Amino acid sequence: MAFATRIRSGISFFKTISVSSSTSYPRGGSLIPSLRDYATASAQKTGNVKVPVALVGESGNFASWLYIAAVKMNSLEKIESDLSELVEAMKTSPTFSQFTKDPSVPRETRIAAIVDVCDKAKFAEPTKNFLSLLAENGKLKNLDVIVKKFMQLTTAHRGDVKVLVTTVMPLPPAEEKELKETLQEIIGEGKKVTVEQKIDPSIYGGLIVEFQQKVLDMSIRTRAQQMERLLREPVDFTNL
Repeated sequence: MAFATRIRSGISFFKTISVSSSTSYPRGGSLIPSLRDYATASAQKTGNVKVPVALVGESGNFASWLYIAAVKMNSLEKIESDLSELVEAMKTSPTFSQFTKDPSVPRETRIAAIVDVCDKAKFAEPTKNFLSLLAENGKLKNLDVIVKKFMQLTTAHRGDVKVLVTTVMPLPPAEEKELKETLQEIIGEGKKVTVEQKIDPSIYGGLIVEFQQKVLDMSIRTRAQQMERLLREPVDFTNL
């Protein structure tokens, strides 16, 4: 229970977490009107679609646009599957991965190649349209990041919560189970908690817990840095 107590003592403020339903949109460039039209083109589902997690940065904005379009077109699972397959192809094919990041490739070549890949892979039309937009505007170089953020949205859409835990060495199964149960209590029922462990010897000890864009740093490295700052502060002897 000591392990769970340490976690609870550091993350009590997480009990008040509420997932933001707002999102920002990319600015500038011809891609923006196209994405806006793309995200609102389908009339299959009326009303506004809100993203389950507010993402930041250009890639986050693109992922949000794609999520909105996917939900409206009722194609979320298919698009997620298509993009997972594409990312796997980038991992196994250095040539294809390099192609997506090479700025010297002419725009027409990029578009034609992406359309060909989508057709051969039997990707959904929304997937092909989105990738074509990225190819047309030279954004394929950010594809892996955009897909990662899009997957973050689909995970949240299903009610899943991915927790990244950084430690010096792998957590024993009993402590990992205890941590997962503690986080489940804090996050609440109806959401599936998935714990991913990351090993980082540079934190010296303790752990860092990250989920839903929140970070709880209980590492020895951070505590040492805080102590060092405290010791460097001048002492006012007049108040002693």
